[in-house]
Amino acid sequence: MSTGLRVALTFDAEHPDRSRCPAGNADSIFDVLADEGVRTSVFIQGRWAQAYPDTAKRIAADGHLIGNHSHHHAEMPLFSEAGFASDVADGQAAIAQITGIDPRPWFRCPFGAGHDDPKMIDGLRALGYRNVHWDVELEDWEPSRTPEQIASDAVEGVRTHGDGAVVLLHTWPAATAEAIRPIISGLRDIGAEFITVDMVDGAS
Repeated sequence: MSTGLRVALTFDAEHPDRSRCPAGNADSIFDVLADEGVRTSVFIQGRWAQAYPDTAKRIAADGHLIGNHSHHHAEMPLFSEAGFASDVADGQAAIAQITGIDPRPWFRCPFGAGHDDPKMIDGLRALGYRNVHWDVELEDWEPSRTPEQIASDAVEGVRTHGDGAVVLLHTWPAATAEAIRPIISGLRDIGAEFITVDMVDGAS
């Protein structure tokens, strides 16, 4: 029976810009997700998919929902109108070619930049997308963050937000790989049901 507490774990699969990003980290995360039977939403950077095609294919094969996280992972408001459209299209093409999945209509702005800018939202809509922001931000990219802090804050953040919480995680931090099983366990302990972003009411 459903408890009425749904949570969407989401991952940005991108080239890291901080330390503590060991080789194979993303696959370690998806190993745990497969073992736990949890389906998530993964926003893939086009250039990352080109660099790690086997992992990108594995994400699709494991049944995770796939979205577009741009091609170059630049702040979208910095692009010209033509550059914006080109970056989104290039990311889409790379993701589709490698995974066999068209990521539309799901998009996540790198760094969240422009997520509340009507011009960006309209630009994405014209390209067949809607932006997916987040409700619970764990700052798992910060080297000072421990797995224990990330897991604890994930559970507390979801508890505080309530039903339909969208949680932001990344595939490259070592601490995230160590935290993912405790996150799943902790969320199950409070009765959470795992969903993907297409099941979140009012996803935008």
